Amino acid sequence: MDITAKLAEELQIRKKQAEAAVKLIDEGNTIPFIARYRKEATGALNDEVLRSLAERLTYLRNLEEKKEQVLSSIEEQGKLTAELKTQILAAETMVVVDDLYRPYRPKRRTRAIIAREKGLQPLADLIWLQMSKTPLAAEAEKYIDPEKEVNTAEDAIAGAKDILAEQISDEAAYRIRIREMTVKEGKIVSSAKDKEAESVYEMYYEFEEGIAKLAGHRILALNRGENEKILTVKVQAPEDRILSYLERKVIKRDNPVTSGVLKEVIADSYSRLIAPAIEREIRSSLTERAEDGAIRVFGKNLEQLLMQPPIANQVVLGWDPAFRTGCKLAVVDETGKVLDTTVIYPTAPQNKVAEAKAVLKKLIAKYRITLISLGNGTASRESEQIIVELLKEIPQKVQYIIVNEAGASVYSASKLATEEFPNFDVGQRSAASMARRLQDPLAELVKIDPKSIGVGQYQHDMNQKKLSEALQGVVEGCVNKVGVDLNTASVSLLSYISGVSKVIAKNIVAYREENGRFAARSELLKVAKLGPKAYEQCAGFLRIADGKNPLDATGVHPESYEAAKKLLEKLGFSTEDVKNRKLSGIGKKISDYPKLAEELGVGELTLKDIVKELEKPARDPREDMPKPILRSDVLEIKDLKPGMILKGTVRNVIDFGAFVDIGVHQDGLVHISQICDRYIKHPLEAVSVGDIVDVQVMSVDVKKQRIQLTMKFQK
Repeated sequence: MDITAKLAEELQIRKKQAEAAVKLIDEGNTIPFIARYRKEATGALNDEVLRSLAERLTYLRNLEEKKEQVLSSIEEQGKLTAELKTQILAAETMVVVDDLYRPYRPKRRTRAIIAREKGLQPLADLIWLQMSKTPLAAEAEKYIDPEKEVNTAEDAIAGAKDILAEQISDEAAYRIRIREMTVKEGKIVSSAKDKEAESVYEMYYEFEEGIAKLAGHRILALNRGENEKILTVKVQAPEDRILSYLERKVIKRDNPVTSGVLKEVIADSYSRLIAPAIEREIRSSLTERAEDGAIRVFGKNLEQLLMQPPIANQVVLGWDPAFRTGCKLAVVDETGKVLDTTVIYPTAPQNKVAEAKAVLKKLIAKYRITLISLGNGTASRESEQIIVELLKEIPQKVQYIIVNEAGASVYSASKLATEEFPNFDVGQRSAASMARRLQDPLAELVKIDPKSIGVGQYQHDMNQKKLSEALQGVVEGCVNKVGVDLNTASVSLLSYISGVSKVIAKNIVAYREENGRFAARSELLKVAKLGPKAYEQCAGFLRIADGKNPLDATGVHPESYEAAKKLLEKLGFSTEDVKNRKLSGIGKKISDYPKLAEELGVGELTLKDIVKELEKPARDPREDMPKPILRSDVLEIKDLKPGMILKGTVRNVIDFGAFVDIGVHQDGLVHISQICDRYIKHPLEAVSVGDIVDVQVMSVDVKKQRIQLTMKFQK
């Protein structure tokens, strides 16, 4: 197989682009580095396409390796024909290679193998040829041998039938066709083990849907219901059509001696050997497809969450709400440094509201707090009531925001949090995290396992390795898009930078602590284990504010410094003008990009990137994202009435809709059919995590805590 041609076809890119990307990946370059600094080579393929290419490249190479192993195994058996070799080499999936290899794969002792050991292969061959006129029982009597446990003619016929059933089951062409028929015409059927039991799977108690139409979230829900022993799930195949197909293929002539037996063999082969295997394959394939879809959605949601704009220049009070153990508070300054921590008990069972308010007023006055970041967990509603009352009693202008607590408890109990805050308990760490994830969501959320961030669906039911790899890729992409300050970044943040391993990240921080601030990017080469290759991969993403070279504060890669300096000279500027941000609009002074790029010895795309960086040094791409909604009043679910129009933040996007935070602690669901007037296949076509949207309340179920919203209304 020409792998690069296959990749180009699948990803709808040019073969040259695929070849360049494969070469760069094989040379050990990271995806963020290739996407950002090797645009000329790849024709500006973005990181999403490059990740898909890398994933498919691994699969296709494994497929080629599998083909070689299979061909070698069949050849060793002396059974490799030219036709079979061609079929194996042309196979495009592992499943087809497995189908072709099945007859030659070493088997455990099957009923067919035992029958062959009893010497019944010739009788099976006789039936298969369909030529005999002698009654089968008479032929079978020749094979009676009590020593081999063939005591009667019936025993001999049964053994021959077992051989033929396996023979039919091993035929690759039959399996491929039956799988196609089952996928195209079959259904997934589910039923409840106990129809009276209440559960979240009630819609699947009597459910059936065509395999070809089944949506990913339904597949994952059925799998979970089955694993929890609530549902029985089956593949319902078009059995009559399949048996009819097999009979046409196997029964070549109408012979009264063999036709009836062959029909029995076909039915047995299908029900005992083919159907269970194909059911497993189809269920596995559906699950894989559903997981891939869910991982894609999770990745998109995670990217949007990580790219939320930071709320800069505010002193924030992080509030981790609780009942019995009290509400933990942490005051964090504009740089993320924790200034103070304490515990208050305004909620049940203590209800020390006056005392709590007094503490809060002192903290707000002392540290000039302007924003309260309240976690949305237990006792959040009660805490919010107190915050709103307090804001009305104080002269200072303070706002509050409810932040998603997902992952805070995982972080607070982690080794990382213990190292960061050795003298804090888990509650204090959690409160500090509440504040910091508002100040810089990316820097704080990278400390948490992406699976625990709360923007996925069925994440615990998926292939964990695949999910982790995909989400790590998303985090890596976001961190490198934004870039990090080399002199302030944590180990967690640094370890996501292109070319920087956890060990190197720790070494960077250790070097910083020992030698003080980095004055230049080139100093990175003094860090233990950070060699020239790692430097090439990471340098452009690590920024130094107020360093020796103003270009170190930009996304211009050191390999392009010479070109950047020449460009500045040509346009009548110096690197000092980069520092003083005096280069806005310099792109308009360039009339011929291709000619200038050639003159400077760089590619045209690289030149355009250099210009963009010089115009807005270290520009944060998160600036373009919608800002979070800050609140100063409270709304409860019982206050909601159908027809109310509210502003909300999209918290999670799933296959069948989007959950929107409208400030009542219970996110409302906008079903996919209520997102927009045009037809969309997936909610992500219209909304993303973090979007600020206008919604109208359709219905409210206070008892079940369910809110139905719509975005389709006259604004």
